[in-house]
Amino acid sequence: MKCRWSVAHAQPLLAQRLAAQLRINTLLAQCMLNRGLSDPEAVHRFIEPRLAHLSDPFAVPNMAAAVRRLFDAVHANEAVVVFGDYDVDGVTSTALLVELFRRLGLQVDFYLPHRLDEGYGLSRKAVANCLERFKTNLLIAVDCGSTATETIRWLRERGIDVIVLDHHQLASPPPPATALVNPQLAAVASETERQKRTTSNTDEVQSGTFTELCSVGLAFKLAHAVVKHGRAVGFKPAAQFDVRKSLELVALGTIADIVPLTGENRILVSAGLARLNTTSRPGLVALKTVARCPPTLGPYEVGFQLAPRLNAAGRLETAAQALRLLLTNDAAEAESLASALDRFNRSRQKIEQTIANEILCAVQATFNPDADYVIVEGRQGWHIGVIGIVASRLVQQFYRPTVVIGGEGNRLRGSGRSIEGFDLAAALRECSDLLIDHGGHAMAAGLTIRPENIAAFRQRLNEIARKMLEPKHLQPCLHIDAEVTLAELNVECVRQLDRLKPFGLGNPPVRFIARGLTHHRPLQRIGPDRQHVKMWVTDGAATHEAVWWGAGNEPLPTGRFDLAFTPVVNEFGTRLTVQLRVLDWRPAHQTKPT
Repeated sequence: MKCRWSVAHAQPLLAQRLAAQLRINTLLAQCMLNRGLSDPEAVHRFIEPRLAHLSDPFAVPNMAAAVRRLFDAVHANEAVVVFGDYDVDGVTSTALLVELFRRLGLQVDFYLPHRLDEGYGLSRKAVANCLERFKTNLLIAVDCGSTATETIRWLRERGIDVIVLDHHQLASPPPPATALVNPQLAAVASETERQKRTTSNTDEVQSGTFTELCSVGLAFKLAHAVVKHGRAVGFKPAAQFDVRKSLELVALGTIADIVPLTGENRILVSAGLARLNTTSRPGLVALKTVARCPPTLGPYEVGFQLAPRLNAAGRLETAAQALRLLLTNDAAEAESLASALDRFNRSRQKIEQTIANEILCAVQATFNPDADYVIVEGRQGWHIGVIGIVASRLVQQFYRPTVVIGGEGNRLRGSGRSIEGFDLAAALRECSDLLIDHGGHAMAAGLTIRPENIAAFRQRLNEIARKMLEPKHLQPCLHIDAEVTLAELNVECVRQLDRLKPFGLGNPPVRFIARGLTHHRPLQRIGPDRQHVKMWVTDGAATHEAVWWGAGNEPLPTGRFDLAFTPVVNEFGTRLTVQLRVLDWRPAHQTKPT
């Protein structure tokens, strides 16, 4: 699908000044300006992320209350239960907390709900099942609980304290937890409330809302807070817990949850990837083996090789095997569990492909690009564990807000994914009379609906989208960092641009355009199915190899053309060259993008 191009406003004077101050090249400086960073110290911290730059964990709302309750549990020798979620963020959060609590000497059990039988989060059914298995006076809900007002009230009435560690949107009013540790509280707190917040030590509370953190990041902050308090009161089991060993879990959960890789997340993921690449944790070693990962992992390998396998069991049944994999110290058990998760993932792929094919047939037969601003498809029997993935695939192919609905009976469940400019959660609120339940965020949401309401829901959502979106919004936009000449892109320059890594949401890979290019040599189709294209492009002053992965049947550039791409350093033995990863192209005579 062709994209609109939007080139960032060039700021040559500011870029040159920033480059001189930090001794970096001007292209890197321009990319930093594009990311909203112009202060030299802020830029330095961005390109040199360090754990020492992390904020005081007690600045997270209600962290002090959570730590106090945990230490009360330690002193009273209480049994505690960690109640997690079945996605990678939930599983890694649960693993981190279980390891922490074991180190504190707590008797700790864990419970992960069954997606099909119990649904998402701190539901009454799941909690009741949990309490049938484990007796406790303290339940720690992680990656869920922020909207579970009734369930938490029910628990408190039975003498069970609840610590919620979550990053999702809050109910209004918030649930009556013993300690509600959620960065969203800071976003809505008044200045007076923030000033009144205290810590369990003498350190000054640092400002910051931490709203970019996912739950495993919050679990890390809790571990850090426990260590700080342990040192302050002389409790060795806490003081000696090495939080750095948890960073590989933090990187896994943060990347998988697709939260912005900026702020604290950038620091945590940078350090976590370094540990992940040298980990001796048996479960991760085995998982990397079955996933056939390269020696060095980045966000792509974590997001597309490790995370799907950790997610697979929770999508189809229960995530307990994924959690056991992360917690085991036995290499043989790790190999067995990793192989089981790999099999789950293959099953998930088959189910996903079957549903995707059925939807594609339906959509391609009826889709009108001029009239259909959304895609809504539902059918009895579609597996609710994969409908979100299928919705994401449809967004990639058609670039429309998409809701896929599945399940059984008269209460079907839907998962939606959106596009830039369309707040899906807000749109669902306008459809609430047609829905049993709904919730989520601007770009992803879930719902429950009766089968007979699907057609009316499709029509209503399409009407809302037509009001909110213009036709141009139905074409993806490629945000370009700068216009360059090919001669500017030498190995040293591209190596410097690598200092922007790790890339992800909020910090995308650099994207440039070069104008007036021609083919230096005939292009080649490569790959087992000849689905990729290799080109050699020149602007007359320099020539670079360019590869268009997944070009398939896309029209290929001819004559003189402008090229949008991401530059990378290609290593072949000891030889280093610059390669362009093609994103899009257009004839050179077209109007310049804005």
